[in-house]
Amino acid sequence: MDASKTAKPNLDIFLQPTFFIECSHPRIRETAQQLTRSLPEAKMKARSLFLFVRDEIRYDPYCFSTSREDYQAHAILARERGYCIQKAVLLAALCRAVGIPSRLLLAHIRNHQVPKKLAEMMQTDVFYCHGYNEMYLDGRWLKATPTFDRFMCERLGIQTVNFDGSRNAVFEACSLDGRPHIEYLHQWGPFADLPFEEILRIFNDKYGQGMIQRWIDAGEQHGN
Repeated sequence: MDASKTAKPNLDIFLQPTFFIECSHPRIRETAQQLTRSLPEAKMKARSLFLFVRDEIRYDPYCFSTSREDYQAHAILARERGYCIQKAVLLAALCRAVGIPSRLLLAHIRNHQVPKKLAEMMQTDVFYCHGYNEMYLDGRWLKATPTFDRFMCERLGIQTVNFDGSRNAVFEACSLDGRPHIEYLHQWGPFADLPFEEILRIFNDKYGQGMIQRWIDAGEQHGN
């Protein structure tokens, strides 16, 4: 048997602190420990951290920013809200803080149910560089999407993403009433740290400076 096919992958890079994924930051470590100290299994810890980021860090697309500091895990935790990329960064940091290897993925997705106000601002239903996670549990990488909080899902009638630490948990194709919801157009990664410059380059290319400025302006109006 080829030993390379059965060897455990080198996970060190997915446990290290980075500029964005600040798993060694005191606030991140303290929060992660508080949420997991009574849980014996890694998948139970991962689920607890996922639920915290999903529901306690409210989804807010107007948290978009071109400032690197707004994507650091400790800043997202303090703000208690964020959009997909920011929430994925925080979940990765919390997981690494308790020894769970975690990394980032990106995808272009089409949201068939974009709220009218957001759709008018963006002038598209495609969200470029949607950010989500992979966590290494029981010898395999599992996908998890903590983007939409439960309260928003219940209000809008869309399916809440639930992660149990045993299987992938990403957006469903349809909402609760059967209407088309999320369509994955292109997926890539993984990344040990947030590829910030790549994301900004894609945003500039796909959205353009005008839309990016409208997005920033809208965030300022929302108090971000």
